[in-house]
Amino acid sequence: MKGIKTKISFNNKQITMAKQHCGVGRHAYNWGVALCKEILASGGKLPSAIDLHKRLVAEVKTQFDWYYDSSKCTPQQKLRDLITAYSNYFRDVKNGTIQAKKNKYIAQRKRKGLPINYDKLNDIGKPKFKRKDAESDCFYLEGSVIEIKGKRIKVPIFGWLKTFEELPECKPKNVVISRKADKWFISFKREFETAHTVKEHELTGVDWGVKTLATYSDGTKKPNPKAYGRNKRRLKIAQRQQSKKYKKNVKKQSNNYYKAALKVAQIHARIANIRNDNIHKITSDLCKNHAIICLEDLDIKNMSQNHKLASAILDGGNGELNRQMGYKSKWYGSDVVYVDRFFPSSKMCSCCGNVKKELKLSERIYHCDVCGHTQDRDVNAAINIKNKGGELLRQQPVEDLQNSTQLSSPTKQEGNSNVQHCVSFS
Repeated sequence: MKGIKTKISFNNKQITMAKQHCGVGRHAYNWGVALCKEILASGGKLPSAIDLHKRLVAEVKTQFDWYYDSSKCTPQQKLRDLITAYSNYFRDVKNGTIQAKKNKYIAQRKRKGLPINYDKLNDIGKPKFKRKDAESDCFYLEGSVIEIKGKRIKVPIFGWLKTFEELPECKPKNVVISRKADKWFISFKREFETAHTVKEHELTGVDWGVKTLATYSDGTKKPNPKAYGRNKRRLKIAQRQQSKKYKKNVKKQSNNYYKAALKVAQIHARIANIRNDNIHKITSDLCKNHAIICLEDLDIKNMSQNHKLASAILDGGNGELNRQMGYKSKWYGSDVVYVDRFFPSSKMCSCCGNVKKELKLSERIYHCDVCGHTQDRDVNAAINIKNKGGELLRQQPVEDLQNSTQLSSPTKQEGNSNVQHCVSFS
């Protein structure tokens, strides 16, 4: 299955209907959260999504007639999402993730000399109440009336909706309509056959970076647009203006406050769109044109704990890069090989194999003290990753290498450096 998401054009009536659906879904979800908290606090068993919906029909719909103005699928799906969220919470409790988050919260409060909020401590990881804001929202629809014709799609309640691009011919069973800032989108799934495209290159190595987001072993460099860094000042000013319009102890804020909140949401959406566009272009180029891609198995979560480089690392979206490589390689018939994170790709000479003891971040040109080889630091690292990946391929098949990859292993560090592995991120 392949997901399709595209922008849609709403008229004023359809915008009102969409906001009503979002409100119904949010109300049902918050009602479910309150009910589940009450049941669990009294020692009861968590109800199923079906049981929640039966109680919703009997207890809530009779009080609020506006529930019948929206599709019944919307509150049903929100209650299913709630039970899924609780299932994820109980799974994290069992594997110790929740306790680790609680310990981290306690340590942070003690280090800052602040009291511990036990209500917040006990709610860590649990589903929380949804609030009405200007950032994003969504609702779910399903039915046999869903139909696609060119640049139009027919959905229940709304009828025919216009899109800005040609849609693939298929018969979706359900759709999700979502809002990001003031733009509306529709998404659905369709059957997809993997296309094994003809590859221009057999084997390549890629070094993820910060200044240059991706450096190929053939010398190709993909720059980092630095979406957040370049829009940081605009976002700061917009958030300050929104904060000045906020009034305490008021049930509903002024219209000017919501206008300011929308500006903040639009800047956030712009940052996300720039980042995602660049990531999709890089990953599609790699998987379409390279048969085997060798990557470093980096732990982005631990690397981002370095407060000096965390913002720059997260701005590039390296975690999303690795995630997209996973499914796009299957789409286009490519193979991804992960090199161990402790492999000294930046410190090793790609010509003679000598490994330096120390390598500063400021050294952008790699110079080997043994053979005198001089090369761009990132290209040198990408070639080493390619050579190491090719060596692993000769030892065992690609499937075994992918199955043995451990993405949760400790953060890579090079040599005696105290900085987490960010030396190849530049």
